[in-house]
Amino acid sequence: MKILVVNVNTTESMTESIARAAREVASADTEIIALTPNFGAESCEGNVESYLAALGVMDAVMRYPGDFDAVIQAGYGEHGREGLQELLDVPVIDITEAGAALAMFLGHRYAVVTTLDRTVPLIEDRLLLAGLNTHCTSVRASGMAVLELENQPERAVEAIADQAAEAVERDRAEAIVLGCGGMADLKRVIVERCDVPVVDGVTAAVKLAESLVGLGLKTSKVRTYAPARPKQLSGWPFSAA
Repeated sequence: MKILVVNVNTTESMTESIARAAREVASADTEIIALTPNFGAESCEGNVESYLAALGVMDAVMRYPGDFDAVIQAGYGEHGREGLQELLDVPVIDITEAGAALAMFLGHRYAVVTTLDRTVPLIEDRLLLAGLNTHCTSVRASGMAVLELENQPERAVEAIADQAAEAVERDRAEAIVLGCGGMADLKRVIVERCDVPVVDGVTAAVKLAESLVGLGLKTSKVRTYAPARPKQLSGWPFSAA
């Protein structure tokens, strides 16, 4: 089985971190192929960057030369999953939805801990669109920018763990979802501090993708994600323009 895991930003070190987390949980016969978009922002923390990421991810997938069995969009709250599903018939998993879906099996209500406050509405909208918001007690911001997760790891651990603890104590969350593709390494610290299940979206998406492929399930091509009608698309894909 081959799974494409596509970073939504152009930071190669974050792509490597995401790939490492994915490979740690992948089955022995699963090959993880990590992709970085050719264009976009070095980190996605707003609507403009998110829409650029949607195009960048689709372009990266379209440029990939080989076959694959599933695609994971490794960005938290980003746009674009629906476009990928229209382009492809293989399963497409967004880590925002994967993390929340698994958390709902682990407790009555979950909370998301993310990076900057400005990303909170994007995550809330994605959970609402996916029908996963009902059991979400809160989306909390740590105040750490995406790139600071790598550049200031000790400060990031403290800030994210603090918000996770607040979510459990004040918001009555029974599980925590890590709201960024680069947070996988923080899971152990939060579990030790909060004593609740902690779900990382990347690893959750890998196991969901493996399950869907193993069951022989593919994206429905009736109505919503039917292939686009043939027409001229000027300058698309960007890599061929």
